[in-house]
Amino acid sequence: MTADENSTTGDKTSDKLRSVSALHVARQAGVSRSAVSRAFTPGASVATETREKIMRAAEELGYQVNDLARGLLANQSRLVGLVVTKPEVGFRAHLTAALTKALIHRGNVPVMINTGQTEQELISAQKTLLGHRAEATIILSGSPPSSFFELARRNGQPLVVIGRSEPEADHIQTDGSAAAKLAAALFVARGMTKLGLAGSLSGTPTITEREDAFCAEAARLGAEVVIARGRDTDYAGGLQAGNALIDSQDRPQAIFCVNDLIAFGVMDHARQAGLDIPGDLSVIGFDDVPEAGWLAYRLTTFRQDPEMMAARAVALLDMRQRQPDLAPIRERFNVPLVVRGSFVPHDAERLPDSSS
Repeated sequence: MTADENSTTGDKTSDKLRSVSALHVARQAGVSRSAVSRAFTPGASVATETREKIMRAAEELGYQVNDLARGLLANQSRLVGLVVTKPEVGFRAHLTAALTKALIHRGNVPVMINTGQTEQELISAQKTLLGHRAEATIILSGSPPSSFFELARRNGQPLVVIGRSEPEADHIQTDGSAAAKLAAALFVARGMTKLGLAGSLSGTPTITEREDAFCAEAARLGAEVVIARGRDTDYAGGLQAGNALIDSQDRPQAIFCVNDLIAFGVMDHARQAGLDIPGDLSVIGFDDVPEAGWLAYRLTTFRQDPEMMAARAVALLDMRQRQPDLAPIRERFNVPLVVRGSFVPHDAERLPDSSS
């Protein structure tokens, strides 16, 4: 093969790899580059015959409008950042999926950054999103420092924080405190006065809120609480907490678990120890992930609705973009108890929003 043949082959390969541009469409349709741009701009003026030629050429070539370039020219990329730690785990996985679907339906391009919870990691994630002109950020991780909010404010970027209260940003929370108090009250109403709390050393605001509320309400009702915390809010953490609670001399009659993954670990350890659920031990979880309904668990738990939370997050973005000077918006939702086999409250049929 000659050098010229090599060169020709290389050019053909480059053409195949090169994306189809508006200029290619213009040449194919025999029109100007600006006519192609107008044809793909809603409301722009272009003759019907010209538009038809352009659309036919675009279809033949497989042309797609470069929305990213168009958005950057308008300083509106349509990118929305999702800052989240361990997006594949537990309820967070379902919430991340729901947010992604809701943002795509809104016309956004979700960009997920899987990051840690330290200030340096969160600021690094934010700078990445700002560098790509993300129009907003939704935070599911950590407790962002004040510099995070200040940087967003200077760049005019809306923030929505899910799962914790942040005075400087719009935020969405479920009422974990009310749920934890109800769990304690339901146990006591069944005559259970020796209670357990399966928590987590992660110490996130949502977990701490549930732990504190359960212990305070149990104490107010005259019940004793034994606390055990796993290293993290996952199945392994549940096994650790279950081991500490169930193998102790002072085994509780009922255990409130700060999330479902921990509850699964507690329940599996209890069964390995020869205990019947709920005969020997009652368990309530929090989240209502799909596995909670599996026959292996049939977990009574408080339900967080990821689809509803995602819809509210998108609604907050819409509201903030329409009215950027509004005071921070705070939304807090009740979570219904879903009654299954791990614990059946006294007069369960009278509980609002419960299901068997």
